Amino acid sequence: MAHVPHPCTGPDGRLPTVLDTVGTTPMIGLRHLTRTSDAAVVVKLERCNPGGSIKDRPAWYIVRRAEEEGLLRPGGTVIESSSGNFGISLAMIGAARGYRVIVIVDPKVTATNLAMLQAFGAEVIVVHEQDDTGSYHKTRIALANQLHREIAGSFRPDQCFNPLNSLAHYHGTAVELVDQTGPGLAAVVATVSTGGQLGGISRYLREHVPDVHVVGVDAVGSAVFGGDSHSYLIPGVGLGWTPANLDDLSRLDSVYKVSDEDAFVACRVLARAEGILVGGSTGAALCVALRLAREHGAGRSVALLAADSGERYLHTIYNDDWMKEHGLTLDTSPDELHRRAEDLVPHSTEPVETANYRPELAGELGSPHAPADLGRPAS
Repeated sequence: MAHVPHPCTGPDGRLPTVLDTVGTTPMIGLRHLTRTSDAAVVVKLERCNPGGSIKDRPAWYIVRRAEEEGLLRPGGTVIESSSGNFGISLAMIGAARGYRVIVIVDPKVTATNLAMLQAFGAEVIVVHEQDDTGSYHKTRIALANQLHREIAGSFRPDQCFNPLNSLAHYHGTAVELVDQTGPGLAAVVATVSTGGQLGGISRYLREHVPDVHVVGVDAVGSAVFGGDSHSYLIPGVGLGWTPANLDDLSRLDSVYKVSDEDAFVACRVLARAEGILVGGSTGAALCVALRLAREHGAGRSVALLAADSGERYLHTIYNDDWMKEHGLTLDTSPDELHRRAEDLVPHSTEPVETANYRPELAGELGSPHAPADLGRPAS
């Protein structure tokens, strides 16, 4: 009897591994939160990546390049600073490829994310010292770089300063997004943290579909686009400076800052009105997308990326008691979300003027990607 190949096998006859499923995520349209006079709002579901978030893309891209260049060898150690998703992606990759993974997190990490890191076998270190911006980013990064110098054979993906972060989205996420949305795309909305997503996508859009508006979204309290730094609750968004992966702010048409409450109301409404469970950063992007949908009008579309799944935030964003403890509204009516979206105003329509770059920071924190002329701490 002739051998019948398994329907999922590739041209080489082998079954795919979990890492072969990174990317090619679906795009869906909202049906109940947009009005007939609005542009369509389309959402790219990055939770469909095997690790459950958009961070699978840069994590696997960076690790794969490190393997090809001999920077990461079998049995090696991967060390990273992460607020959750990037660390989870690396933990999954480490389990699949046989690497030891150490992830430095902070108190904002959710219990679910912490459990996921540990389920994949990652070693987790929690830092409790805030940096001068009221966040933990610098503290985490400095510790990750210190451990990298101390542990032989280790590799630092270094998502904040590694330019491969944005290249992963330039070559993958952005290409898919443009192909899936097709003609009529008016604007793309993307949140910013380490800058990879917004940096890579904005570059691709400017080069290939320059008429599409590129809109960046940050949290109130973050200083990626300038302004005062203070603590905020939205996970996976923001920094105390403009990240190097967001290397050219002239590629952005406008930027918005969204409050914790606006973002979380959007998450909760989206779940109940559309059956889509997302994290806080996606809620922030949705607020802005709904505002833009009103501006661009019927016959056009506004795209956003749903960075991860709301299942990781069931004990926070979707928990009434947690919301009340933080003084946040429980109103989940679409009218309330639309009111909040309509009240949004751009933080800037000249993003270049908001630049808050800190080129010396990579060297001060001991990043392996710091420019040589800025110096690094002694080993």
